[in-house]
Amino acid sequence: MGGNSVTVLSQLSAKATKDFIIFIRDFNSFVIRTNTCGELRSAHVGQEVTLYGWIQYQRQGLFLVLRDFQGLTQIILPQDEAHSHVKKLLSNAPVESVVRVTGIVSSRPPGQENPKMPTGDIEVKAETAEILNSCKKLPFEIKDFIKKSEALRMQYRYLDLRSFQLQYNLRLRSHIVMRMREYLCNLHGFVDVETPTLFKRTPGGAKEFLVPSREAGKFYSLPQSPQQFKQLLMVGGLDRYFQVARCYRDEGSRPDRQPEFTQIDIEMSFVDQAGIQRLIEGLLQYCWPEERGPIVTPFPSMTYKEALADYGTDKPDTRFGMKIVDISDFLRRLDIQFVQNALSYPHGTVKAICIPQGVKCLRQQCITTDAVCDATFMKHSFPGWCLSDFPDSKIAPSHYLPSLLQCSALGNLRLESADLLEAAGLVLRDPTAFHFLWVVDFPLFLPKEENPTELESAHHPFTAPHPSDTSLLYSDPTKARSQHYDLVLNGSEVGGGSIRIHSAEQQRFVLEKVLKEDSEVLSHLLEALEFGAPPHGGIALGLDRLISLIVDAPSIRDVIAFPKSFRGRDLMGNAPDYVTPEELEPYHIQVSWPLAERGKEKL
Repeated sequence: MGGNSVTVLSQLSAKATKDFIIFIRDFNSFVIRTNTCGELRSAHVGQEVTLYGWIQYQRQGLFLVLRDFQGLTQIILPQDEAHSHVKKLLSNAPVESVVRVTGIVSSRPPGQENPKMPTGDIEVKAETAEILNSCKKLPFEIKDFIKKSEALRMQYRYLDLRSFQLQYNLRLRSHIVMRMREYLCNLHGFVDVETPTLFKRTPGGAKEFLVPSREAGKFYSLPQSPQQFKQLLMVGGLDRYFQVARCYRDEGSRPDRQPEFTQIDIEMSFVDQAGIQRLIEGLLQYCWPEERGPIVTPFPSMTYKEALADYGTDKPDTRFGMKIVDISDFLRRLDIQFVQNALSYPHGTVKAICIPQGVKCLRQQCITTDAVCDATFMKHSFPGWCLSDFPDSKIAPSHYLPSLLQCSALGNLRLESADLLEAAGLVLRDPTAFHFLWVVDFPLFLPKEENPTELESAHHPFTAPHPSDTSLLYSDPTKARSQHYDLVLNGSEVGGGSIRIHSAEQQRFVLEKVLKEDSEVLSHLLEALEFGAPPHGGIALGLDRLISLIVDAPSIRDVIAFPKSFRGRDLMGNAPDYVTPEELEPYHIQVSWPLAERGKEKL
C-alpha cells in the first residue's frame, strides 16, 4: 500500500459497498512534494523525498526544523564543501520562510531520537534546496506557547492560522461537519438546501443587519437563521432538510457569540419532540471525535422549571453539584427579623447553596452578590455562604413573578463560587467530561424585560404550544408551555429547536393577539400554511460553540478561520469601512457622520 495510494480498506457488506467505503487520506495527490513534514517514519529510511514547508527553527548552521500542516521534520544541513551553497542558503533564510528541500531520509543517531515527535526517529539530509518566499520580521513568533494579544492575533490572522492548535481546531471542525453530512444525507435521507442570505426584516428575535438596495427606501435584511425558509421547504414537501447555515445577528460579541456564525440547521415533517432528540443524539454520536471518548445516549432531560429551581439557569452545568435549595421552611422557625420580613413578601423565599469545603477553600475570598444579583432585589450575604433574595415591591410589578431573576442571581453565584473553589485548588468540573442535557417544557411566552406587561416569545413566534396547553394559548397564554427544547453541554446552550405551528389560524392568533405584531410582515408564511402545511419541527446546533467546547477553546473565535473582534470588527481587513458619497448615491443613502471626523473612530 503506497504512500500516495487511495485505497479501499474495507467493504462492510453489499450495501456498505455503496455507503461505507473508507479511504486513506492522500495528502500528496496533485502536488509536487513527495511527502508531508509529518508522515516520514523509519520505514522511509533510504528514500529520496521532496518536502515543502515553513522554517520553524534553525540551529547554528547544523539543522533546521521544517513545518507544514501535518507536522515537523528535522532537516540536517550538509557540511561538505560540495553542498556549501545549500548550507548557506538554508542557514541565512529567516524563520517562517517557505522552502523546498530534497534529501535522503536517515535514521537519527542512537540517543538522539525524539519520542515527542511522530517523526522523531528520522531526519532528512538535505541535498538541494530553494527559498520559495523569504519571510520578513514577524509581529509575533508562530509558537502555541507564546502569548499574543487577541487583537494582534486577529490583525495577523493568516499568521495565527499557522499554529498547530488552530490547524487542529479547523481540521477537526471540517471532519465533524463531513461526518454530520454523512449521517444526515447518506444514512437518513436529508436534503442539503442552501437558503437565501438576502431577505426581509421580520418581527421578533435578535437585531438584524440591513443591506441597502437600489430601490429608494428599501432594504434587504440578513437572516438571523433560515427559520422561515426551512418551514416553507416543509410546506413544499421536501420532508427532510438540513444546511450548514450562515446566520447574522447585529448584537455585541462575547466569547461564545459572533455577529456572523454557523449552525447546523435541521427540519423534518411528521415528527415529534422525541424524534428530533433521537436524531440529534445519533448525529452527535456519529460525528463525535474518538479522541474525546464516547458519549452515552439517550441524554438526560430536565424541565425548564426544574433547571431554574435547582441550578438558577436554563442551561445548567451538571458536572458538579451545589444545587440551589429552598430553606424557607427551616428559617420560618427562627427569630431573625429581616429573614421574616423577606418571607412576608408575596412569593418571598430564602434559598441557599451548600458549598463543600467552602469555608476552608474560600476563607480568604469574598463573594460579593452585587455583581451577580439583579438591581431590583435586596441582597444579603451570610457567613455560611447563603444568599437570600426577595422582591422590592416598590420596583417589581405585583403581577410579575420575580422567581426567574431570583434563581438567576443564585445560578450566577453558584458558577462564581465554583470558579473560586477551582482557583483555590478544588477540582469540581472534569475538563475531559461532556455532560449533555435536554431542557424541555419552556414557557411559550415570557414578559418583555423592558415592559413586563407585554409578552414576547420565549423561543420564537413559530413555536407550537405544548399539546396539553393548547387551550391556555387562548385563555391564559402566560401559563402555556411550549414544544421548545434546548440542548445543553457543560453549561452552554449548543442547540435549540421546537415543533412548529402549522395552522395559519393559530399562527395569526399568536402574532396579532398575543405578541401584538403586524402579521402582514409574515403574510408569505401565513399564506403558505393555508396550502396544506404538514406538522413539522426542527432544531439548530450552534457549530462554532459546539466545536469550541469539544476542543476546550476559551472562545469560539479559536474555531473560526476569520472571526470578528469583540466589537464585531475585522481587524485584519479593517471592516466595516467607510464608503464615499458617490458610492452611496445609487442606494439613495446619505451619511450624517461628518467627513472631517473620518479616521477618528476607535477600533
